[in-house]
Amino acid sequence: MRAISQDRLGGPEVLTEVDIDTPTPGLGQILVRVHAAGVNPVDAMNRETGMFVGKPPFVLGWDVSGTVEKVGLGSTLFAPGDEVVGLLPFPQGHGAYAEYVVAPTRVFVPKPAALDHVHAAALPLAGLTAWQALVETAHVGQGSRVLITGAAGGVGHLAVQIAKARGAYVYAVAGAASADFLTGLGVDEVIDYTTTDFVDVVTDLDVVFDVIGHDYPSKAVQALKPGGILVSTLPQSLPDVAESATGKGIRLAGLFVEADRLGMTELAKLVSEARLQPVVAATFPLADAGQAQASKAGPGKTVLTVVEDDS
Repeated sequence: MRAISQDRLGGPEVLTEVDIDTPTPGLGQILVRVHAAGVNPVDAMNRETGMFVGKPPFVLGWDVSGTVEKVGLGSTLFAPGDEVVGLLPFPQGHGAYAEYVVAPTRVFVPKPAALDHVHAAALPLAGLTAWQALVETAHVGQGSRVLITGAAGGVGHLAVQIAKARGAYVYAVAGAASADFLTGLGVDEVIDYTTTDFVDVVTDLDVVFDVIGHDYPSKAVQALKPGGILVSTLPQSLPDVAESATGKGIRLAGLFVEADRLGMTELAKLVSEARLQPVVAATFPLADAGQAQASKAGPGKTVLTVVEDDS
């Protein structure tokens, strides 16, 4: 099968199309023919550093939408021909940049009928990150005042929709060019980070969900009310604000996404109810994975297409 591999760390040029053996599903696993694979910032991070996946060679990618090809012994959830979507076990389950992938059956759910494979592949990692941050960690609910940074990005645009589906009042931090897009997703107030410091215009927040880092955690602590929570996808950005957060009674939570069938089921339900729609900013063929990782297209997600009729 074709796959995108690398034998050294570095820039996009280290990604090379190779021919490797098609894997065989083991106990409790399925073999999925990949139709589309999501591209995430963590992919480029690991291409450059191997932070979570170790030394090359390796095949990157965690988001998969495709069709079940074979079923391993003891697996009863799916049959060959079923369309599925899921997040490969993060971080060690990487391998989505390929024509086929083997993974535990229970990281997958049926692909929502409302999504083609390209849009389905944009959902797992970003969607689960947002779900685990807002719902399972911050317990966002009716009337929660939530601020989301990077709101037009892959995680952010899904987080906005999830927060709105939970009944929250949502502030979105993004550039002015994304204002109409975010308003269309239901955002209550868009804050243009290029002209306005959100800490100057928003107070008494229940939740800040930060995907940017830098000085945003310190600003979040200022804008949150006592008892509020800052959830960050960059745990390394939190120690510097721990003392000030504790003094104000603010909780800090650093989150790395986990593969989760229950969370994927909830995301698929929101999609079927037309309350969640992944936005695809750009698609690239599998062979152009390097260009895909370097792409700055937005808003939304970048996706690799493996089966041409799903592009």
